[in-house]
Amino acid sequence: PILDERSWNLTFRAIIYLLALFYFFLGVAIVTDVFMSSIEVITSTTRKVYLAKTKTKKNGSYNSVGGVVAGLREDEPEVVEVRVWNDTVANLTLMALGTSAPEILLSVVEIVGHNFESGALGPGTIVGSAAYNLLIITSVCMVALEVGDTRRISRFKVFIVTGLFSFFAYIWLLVILRFVTPNVVDLWEASVTFALFPILVFFAYAADRGWCGLGALRPRNKQQLELGPLQGEQSQKMLLERNFFKEGKLDKGTLVEFVREVKKFP
Repeated sequence: PILDERSWNLTFRAIIYLLALFYFFLGVAIVTDVFMSSIEVITSTTRKVYLAKTKTKKNGSYNSVGGVVAGLREDEPEVVEVRVWNDTVANLTLMALGTSAPEILLSVVEIVGHNFESGALGPGTIVGSAAYNLLIITSVCMVALEVGDTRRISRFKVFIVTGLFSFFAYIWLLVILRFVTPNVVDLWEASVTFALFPILVFFAYAADRGWCGLGALRPRNKQQLELGPLQGEQSQKMLLERNFFKEGKLDKGTLVEFVREVKKFP
């Protein structure tokens, strides 16, 4: 080698290795930060939803369907911006890829360098990080609250689905690595493992959209509106009488109806 550090002092070598490790960590942090910023730009993309408006003029303005829209011309539609990406799908795909990219790259580099035999670092890092996020981070978030303070999981059904799939993933790894083909991962096992990811995304999206029957896990009288309180007793009464918010969320159709109803009470 050009430079053989094995003859150096052990303490000096340890310091050099530690500084080099910190330098590499800084590089990974910079790349990950840029990557996450790019993903946030993608997931924050919105599209415009145009609301229908009648042409009846009233008090110098034009009525929308069910209410008055002050200052709008006859040819000017009402516009509401909604997200293109579903939050659940974005978190399970793009956001998860961004946060797990260093672990995935570490495992890929290690397994390629070891002639496609797993080392002691790559797989353990991925499995350990997932277990740490599921168990330790969740526990810390709960015990960090002050006495009397409460928090709630905004998408509890999605949390249940991802939690069940996480535990199933550990059981699946145990079965294929200890019983089916000990210490060997066959092609079909890898294919099935990879196929479980889109299945997870689908079931999480279905839970988020209310397509499955997990809504019974949360009492309906404890659901909260996520758009904040409205002003005026009439608006509050309207929200109580009309079921605009299903499972605490608002889709495109109910959004249009909600805006129209709110404009009845300017």
